[in-house]
Amino acid sequence: MITSSRSLRAVIIGNRLFMVTNLGSSTPIRSIGIYTGNSPLLLLPPAVGPAPALTAADVSDVPASFVADPFFLRENGEWFMFFEMMSSETGRGEIGLAKSRDGLSWRYQESVLRRDFHLSYPHVFRSGGDYYMIPEALGQGAIVLYRAERFPFAWKPEARLIEGSFADPTPFQFDGIWWLFACPTPYQHDSLRLYYSPGLTGDWKEHPLSPVIEKNPSRARPGGRVISFNGRLIRFAQDCTPYYGHRLRAFEITRLSPREYNERECTESPVLTPGSGWNSAGMHHADAQEMPAGNWVACVDGHRFHSQRAGTPEPSPLSRLYRRLRHRS
Repeated sequence: MITSSRSLRAVIIGNRLFMVTNLGSSTPIRSIGIYTGNSPLLLLPPAVGPAPALTAADVSDVPASFVADPFFLRENGEWFMFFEMMSSETGRGEIGLAKSRDGLSWRYQESVLRRDFHLSYPHVFRSGGDYYMIPEALGQGAIVLYRAERFPFAWKPEARLIEGSFADPTPFQFDGIWWLFACPTPYQHDSLRLYYSPGLTGDWKEHPLSPVIEKNPSRARPGGRVISFNGRLIRFAQDCTPYYGHRLRAFEITRLSPREYNERECTESPVLTPGSGWNSAGMHHADAQEMPAGNWVACVDGHRFHSQRAGTPEPSPLSRLYRRLRHRS
């Protein structure tokens, strides 16, 4: 995420950090939407339901400046969405919760995870009858697994999995092994590391081919849950060119073992691109899940800039600044 305060902005270009001031009305406004489709690679906004489905204005217990990075679970006929919400008071992200009966209309509940460091990307999942979350938490100095003591509200640290600072840790199971993608530093969008372990809290090791992607900000950074679709293992990736959060691409993992890794881009990629209004500047995240009827629903995020009018996708002053700094770097 782009970290912010009232007067200072951290702008990330490639793997370099630029501090700039007085961006004014060009700061991003991030919101959460719901997309549906017959495939997780062909998603569109639904014909009914609010757009976006959740905004900072819906948050009632935190002075939120934006909401982003949604993940959700469907349990006993009810949907639970977890997401980052940026507090304008502390300048740190917290993990919020919203609920829904139909997956389209959402009602905000409360902040369910708050620490004295920034939290985002709350990857939630169920394993062995328990509910877990692995959020991005750079201030912890490790990728940390949280377990729900009282789902969906009470979350406690369960284990430190991998030491170091990593962005967007993305766990999944395949062929009896736990795997995890992550970006190695908070300001590096062009490198992707891969780890594996026989058990969720077991001995995590880095893959011998890791980093599996280097010097490629258009496909390295994770952009949501890894999913299985028609026998294919699909990884979503943020396309951070020409600027962070521009669009979302999809890659099929064709070889995955403790010694092998290979992937290729899906023909349907990119799966999310800028739209109009609330997502006119970019879309960089999706959590897609299959419904019992075989169709798919996804919670996604998007952003626009204060200076952009609805239906006007031309570059904002901030995106032009990205391009200038990128050229100079």
